[in-house]
Amino acid sequence: MSNVNSLRRVESDWWPDPIPPNVGFGAGFYCETAQIFRKMRNSAPDALSLGDYVSCYAGCSFSIGENGRCTVGDFTLLNGAIVMAEELIEIGRYCLISWNVGIADSDFHPIDPAQRRADALALAPYYKDRPPRPPIRTAPVRIADNVWIGMNAVILKGVTIGENSVVAAGSVVSKSVAANTVVAGNPAIVVKQL
Repeated sequence: MSNVNSLRRVESDWWPDPIPPNVGFGAGFYCETAQIFRKMRNSAPDALSLGDYVSCYAGCSFSIGENGRCTVGDFTLLNGAIVMAEELIEIGRYCLISWNVGIADSDFHPIDPAQRRADALALAPYYKDRPPRPPIRTAPVRIADNVWIGMNAVILKGVTIGENSVVAAGSVVSKSVAANTVVAGNPAIVVKQL
């Protein structure tokens, strides 16, 4: 059973739009509001795939770019997480992802100052001579099964988090985390083996 009807509308939703057609979801999918999909820019049929019994609470946001994809495994709970995929984000099964967790597979803007200035011009909506955006680096993010990510943590591009691991609240994860490991801090470091 799901709280989404055959018209892809969430029961008692205040948001006027249905769940986009390129968001796939399994049995028992729970969603508080379809508003969490408002930043879907990829129109491919498999842009976002949510497994069985995935729960997405209000405050979540799936920002899936034109070439981005995201998959979320069975029984994963996202409570206010922000998922920003320009290439690929994979989240495993039985994961717990808390409030204000940011997961991004891109920097979204260039590091080089001159390129960043060009990017600002390219993104200015009313600038009449808008140049194309400079290339932006991406690297997939992979979160294995049974990972717990505490509130306000940030997972950066290219990171893999091994199964059963814990990311403490407020951590900034810029390097991959081995399985059965607890990390904390900014930058996140190993504080315990499970």
